[in-house]
Amino acid sequence: MKFLVINGSPRKQNTYNVIKQAKVNLNGDFEEINLIKENIPMCNGCFKCILESETECPHYDKINPIIEKLHECDGLIIGSPVYAMNVTGLLKNFFDHTAYLYHRPEFFTKKALVVVTTAGAGHKKVAKYIDETLRHWGVNKVYKISFACGGNDSLDNDKVNKVSQKFAFDLISNKLHSPKFTDIIFYNVWRAMAFSKDPIKADKEYWFNTGLVNHDFSPEVKLNIPKIVFAKLVFNVLKKAIK
Repeated sequence: MKFLVINGSPRKQNTYNVIKQAKVNLNGDFEEINLIKENIPMCNGCFKCILESETECPHYDKINPIIEKLHECDGLIIGSPVYAMNVTGLLKNFFDHTAYLYHRPEFFTKKALVVVTTAGAGHKKVAKYIDETLRHWGVNKVYKISFACGGNDSLDNDKVNKVSQKFAFDLISNKLHSPKFTDIIFYNVWRAMAFSKDPIKADKEYWFNTGLVNHDFSPEVKLNIPKIVFAKLVFNVLKKAIK
């Protein structure tokens, strides 16, 4: 089992220590990316990754190696403390560089563990934001560990162990979970956009070249009958509405 750890904190304190404790419950090889050391330039909002191709990003040489490691890993662990009621600037900058994945999701078979800590508040909100971002990438299942340390260095190891063990068991099972209805909606938004009269070139190429345009959701992930019906309805409505 291969794990990729993306540490969004500039320090190695509470969030990092929670990740260390979670790793105790996971068997495999770990590769760690500390974003503070990656020296990723700030996203300049050029939109090239969305409109042309992610390969046209001026910082592609910094971002693509991380994306490749995401493809190679079995499980992703991503952590951030709460800074000003959000993720750290390091993690937000990385997420900004992956905006194209909202249009062109890839990681339908991946599962992730999100770790968020704070001295005060905002941990649930920030964990939810990371969860939503990963689901837009296509990630199949996201587990969350988030809690307020209250300025203390002590950790709630019982909670960390409980959630990380569930994450471990799920990875071993190889089970792929049915997507949420909101995930089906977003998938079919971009799928329908590929059929518009003036589509984003990179999006259209991705959806048609991968064959995803022909599926209600990623074919690797099974939908039950109600969700199949829902996906088809959403797609047909959107396809008619988007011109």
